[in-house]
Amino acid sequence: MRVSTITRKTAETDISLQLTLDGSGKSEIETGVGFFDHMLVLMTMHGNLDLQASCNGDLETDQHHSVEDVGIALGTAFKECLGNKESIERYASVTVPMDEALSAVSLDISGRSFLVYNVDGLKDKIGVFDTELAEEFFLAFTRHAGVTLHINLHYGRNSHHILESIFKGFGRAIRIAVAKNNRQGIPSTKGTL
Repeated sequence: MRVSTITRKTAETDISLQLTLDGSGKSEIETGVGFFDHMLVLMTMHGNLDLQASCNGDLETDQHHSVEDVGIALGTAFKECLGNKESIERYASVTVPMDEALSAVSLDISGRSFLVYNVDGLKDKIGVFDTELAEEFFLAFTRHAGVTLHINLHYGRNSHHILESIFKGFGRAIRIAVAKNNRQGIPSTKGTL
């Protein structure tokens, strides 16, 4: 079973996280950032992952450290779960509508960290959530997971719908890319990822 448990403590955050790649969509998430918790629940359910995550962060400063550090912990857990990446599909591209919003998420479990984030037109805040932190989360995840991730918003007007489309697509892309493919070993002509 592909499971990883991460604890990460800094002067800014104290995080405990467990990720199961071959899960059933169950989540217990408490980061102190309500909208972000909602997005992680959607990602978990649509990714058929199991995720337990708690973060005690310096929210009196702002939400930045909590969101970014959860991305670091999740990326680290993701990489640990995959091991040498043998017999995975590796690639996934998913387009997800959410009412008037449509986004595309493409993922390559390449061993190379790269993020393309083309998401324009978000309002500064959704409730008290700083929308720019979504990009910080994905950047932290890609750096620590060792993946290439492209997120492109085709269109949308409602910021909540836009980010919901993206997080659902991210979960679905993870589910497809980590799926077992027993017809091959490591999915690279180099023989390593």
